Amino acid sequence: MNEENMTTMPRIGDLAPDFEAMTTTGPIKFSEYIQDSWTILFSHPADFTPVCTTEMSGFALEQKFFDEKNTRLIGLSIDSIHAHIAWVNNVKKNTGVLFEFPIIADIDMSVSKKYGMLQPGESETAAVRAVFFIDPNAKIRLIMYYPLNVGRNMDEIKRALVALQTADKHKVAMPLDWREGDKVIVPPPKTVAEMTERENSDLEMVDFYLAKKSI
Repeated sequence: MNEENMTTMPRIGDLAPDFEAMTTTGPIKFSEYIQDSWTILFSHPADFTPVCTTEMSGFALEQKFFDEKNTRLIGLSIDSIHAHIAWVNNVKKNTGVLFEFPIIADIDMSVSKKYGMLQPGESETAAVRAVFFIDPNAKIRLIMYYPLNVGRNMDEIKRALVALQTADKHKVAMPLDWREGDKVIVPPPKTVAEMTERENSDLEMVDFYLAKKSI
């Protein structure tokens, strides 16, 4: 592979790259913006495009949900601040939906490059549909990537956020298709004594290494 075509991407477990940028709510320093909260940073290919409009509207319509989950939203595209403001105004006029969260004007592509949102095989000038889940310690916990022509699934974004927060709070793991209210997986035993204790517990035992409980 030609090194010039390689894209650097932050990984799960990395600290979120910091940056300063102009947004639709004013200038921000990312590390200060995300302080003490969960954050979802998401990119879209361009303003005034149909799929992006549905996605951004979807985030805006779920603003209350994310507020309740102590989660800040911040969008990005490789457009100017003037294009962003015009698009926000256009969507509000046509649909009544207001994008209250900041949208980064990444006209120089600096933030997109830091986060691996520019993927040359898809486009060299438009960010793919990336979603970064960042915890209150500024650590990247989950990453989703979608191509330019496929919109994201808002239910999955919400489910994944709740799963991450629940796993952290209760020190558990989530099984396939887990949703809030479902049983969770407890960590496997690390000693024979723990295994014996588990067998005599009220956990839902599939086997000694796979046990579930309600929380």
